[in-house]
Amino acid sequence: MHDARPGTLWIVATPIGNLDDLAPRAVAVLRDVALIAAEDTRHSRPLLAHFGIATPLVALHEHNEREAVAALLARLAAGESLALISDAGTPLVSDPGFRLVRAARAAGIRVSPVPGACAAIAALSVAGLPSDRFVFEGFLPAKAAARRARLAELAAEARTLVFYESGHRVAESLADMREAFGAAREAVLARELTKLYETVLAAPLGELAERVARDPDQQRGEFVLLVAGRGDDADARVEEGRRVFALLREELPPAKAAKLAAAISGAPRRALYEG
Repeated sequence: MHDARPGTLWIVATPIGNLDDLAPRAVAVLRDVALIAAEDTRHSRPLLAHFGIATPLVALHEHNEREAVAALLARLAAGESLALISDAGTPLVSDPGFRLVRAARAAGIRVSPVPGACAAIAALSVAGLPSDRFVFEGFLPAKAAARRARLAELAAEARTLVFYESGHRVAESLADMREAFGAAREAVLARELTKLYETVLAAPLGELAERVARDPDQQRGEFVLLVAGRGDDADARVEEGRRVFALLREELPPAKAAKLAAAISGAPRRALYEG
């Protein structure tokens, strides 16, 4: 059931892969509204058809949002309820819709969410990195110089960092992260979440960048990259791990000494070789 008050702008999350993740309330809202504003109508039509939703669609994307807002607000003001969806996941999270939501709220129009899938939150929930404090950075700049400059600004960030990335840039971005944050920084690559080839890889940035660079299969699809923040605890673990490694190295082969030192200290094993 959902509140059927007229003149509501519904912000509806759609699946990021698995169609079963579309909530029953989302289906009901999308059936009942007068119009659905979609990031790409060609992309959204198959999803709506799958659920038997025949509601009319209109495009709302980064290139037309400024011009389209006035017409949508007029319909809302006249008492029609509309829904906003993006190609996948929760609208406005690296997707269009900000201008429409802001304008609707400024006009006193009710804006209500229908929660559901969000790739950033889904990835964070399975990453095993600290999730009590995190920062969502969306997509990094496409040009290498601007991307590296932005990563340099984030190198001292203590919160877990969450990025979106595309397949044709993921290897370059990981290489730049390795340079900006250090090869020992913990990181997670979440690829094609909820889809057939879902992959979640966790490793120090140096190891993760190397693995993705040599495996074309890990450069296909949609990605969430998560990087541990730079924290005193993490630095202390590495320092302690290197101390323990130095002691064990006197009695054991390097590989075994590193494995034991990592287990004792909680530091990434690879970082112990780099000290």
